[in-house]
Amino acid sequence: MHLLLTPGSFPPASLLAVVALPAEVGINHYLLVSALLFAIGFFGVLLRRNTLVIYMCLELMLNASTLAAVAFSRFNGSVDGNIFVFFIITVAAAEVAVGLAIIVALFRLRQTVQTEDLTALRN
Repeated sequence: MHLLLTPGSFPPASLLAVVALPAEVGINHYLLVSALLFAIGFFGVLLRRNTLVIYMCLELMLNASTLAAVAFSRFNGSVDGNIFVFFIITVAAAEVAVGLAIIVALFRLRQTVQTEDLTALRN
């Protein structure tokens, strides 16, 4: 079944007015998205066994906190939060390089990235 959209096939404006979205995105919307991203990252860290996926979930949690800092900065009308976020992103870039280097080194040593196989500190 193909759905063909033509100019006359759109719903009438009165129907669109009933389901209209808010005109302004408030701080609650940003914080909701930030909380959802943080929760996805948190449960990903708890439930996943692959070190790469765990690392991506940690980065997702960091980005969620960064989004919250930008939202608070925007709604407070200051640039302090934006400057702080700039430094967070700079440190996160260095963290990614170091973290991926550690994961690659573990993979070369053990030939796996599964956390249950990485239990011993030596050999």
